[in-house]
Amino acid sequence: MSLKIKQDQARFRDIVRGRIKSNLKKYVQKGELIGKQGKDVVTIPIPSIEVPRFRFGEKQQGGVGQGEGEPGDPLSGSDPQEGQGGGKAGEGEGQHLLEVDVSLDELADILGEELALPRIQPKGKDRIVATRFKYTGVAPQGPESLRHFKRTYKQALRRQIASGQYNYLRPVIVPTREDRRYRTWKEVAQPETNAVVIYMMDVSGSMGDEQKEIVRIESFWIDTWLRRHYKGLETRYVVHDAVAREVDRETFFHTRESGGTMISSAYKLCRELVQEKYGSGWNVYPFHFSDGDNWSADDTRLCVEILKNDLLPVVNLFAYGQVESPYGSGQFVKDLREAVGKEENVALSEIPDKDGIYASIQQFLGKGK
Repeated sequence: MSLKIKQDQARFRDIVRGRIKSNLKKYVQKGELIGKQGKDVVTIPIPSIEVPRFRFGEKQQGGVGQGEGEPGDPLSGSDPQEGQGGGKAGEGEGQHLLEVDVSLDELADILGEELALPRIQPKGKDRIVATRFKYTGVAPQGPESLRHFKRTYKQALRRQIASGQYNYLRPVIVPTREDRRYRTWKEVAQPETNAVVIYMMDVSGSMGDEQKEIVRIESFWIDTWLRRHYKGLETRYVVHDAVAREVDRETFFHTRESGGTMISSAYKLCRELVQEKYGSGWNVYPFHFSDGDNWSADDTRLCVEILKNDLLPVVNLFAYGQVESPYGSGQFVKDLREAVGKEENVALSEIPDKDGIYASIQQFLGKGK
């Protein structure tokens, strides 16, 4: 019975996974998914799933091909005129939604499969060693916090059956001290790689709420994919108009300024963060989002200089996403494409609206850096 239940659960998870994959583009474009994120799982609404199964009818009720009647006679109750309801038929199907919890790791795997994303090969793999506790077995002694409930229950059930104390009419299982089982563990030295994502965003007056929502959604999927490859992922947030400053996540997505735009201020601050804290053992991912306006051609040249001399030689990937705005010129991505667009660790993307998020994620993460 236990094996059958596990098979049914696995089958159900496969069905759910298939539904999520088939609707992934829709989920990527919607920001509601982020609001249902927990620590390790995300709640996804999917159409209600009916798993087919046989159902036995009551005895003495006959079956198909039994009872009175001649070939060609209509089945009882099949006349469409027999309905007694007084309501009016509606249009379209009803909304039957089922919310399922999916781990962020599983969601990342689905994203990788659907977008054909290559696995990331971290650099500096053996530089940081962390100690992990690995559960290796079960023993009759141990701390109560590590008691194995299922194994304890099985041991008590086995003892009561063997001694003749088990009564199937009153199946009460009472474990004794000798029945208790505890998990055992050992320490394992595990190489671990650390990574940091530095999000930079233009918050000048030309970047409205719609543009920031696109950045918020895309950053969620970027984080989900990178956390699948790195156990120690840090996130830093930098906003800029004419001046850059580091902020927390809440401020990053909701602040708005009215000044001009000087992109080099953000790149200078990013360079300081990398040089001061994130050395050669770190995997560094700067992501910059803007509407493409910059203060001047001179400042754009300074940005390119910082990228070529200071950032590109040390980062895994530099990504620039240009979010279309009715007030932005869109020139910056063209300048970057001409100056550094051919570099292996540079990814450039233009995001016209929420529909463009899906393709942008693929452009950013498709290099496997």
